[in-house]
Amino acid sequence: MDGIVKATIRRITWRLMPLLCLLYLVAYIDRQNVAFAKLQMVGDLGLSEAAYGLGSALFFLGYCIFEIPSNLILDRVGPRLWFARIIGAWGLVTLALGFAWTPTSFYILRFLLGVAEAGFFPGVLYLLTLWFPQAERARAI
Repeated sequence: MDGIVKATIRRITWRLMPLLCLLYLVAYIDRQNVAFAKLQMVGDLGLSEAAYGLGSALFFLGYCIFEIPSNLILDRVGPRLWFARIIGAWGLVTLALGFAWTPTSFYILRFLLGVAEAGFFPGVLYLLTLWFPQAERARAI
């Protein structure tokens, strides 16, 4: 690899990776925050342990169902538009989840949060394949 290619990869790495790492951290915190809110939320919404568990599991149901369709759309419309949709919807649903007023609203919003986040992780891998040559991908990932 010549110097220009290495410099370009280094520049891409320093511009792209901090943002992606921050988004990964936010996604992790977002998945865990329902556990932190459990004590207060169970009382406020009148959830039983089983109902809380169902609400937590519905996130993964939405995530699993929409992961492949989300990435097919990502390939068609491009990462810029689709990541903007993912992050925007993710933020709006998370905001709405803070205002859940009934167990049903909690269930629906947890499912929608899974739908909103569905294409993020595989989409990041797809994005990295667009920006990094094959020899550098393992290091980027």
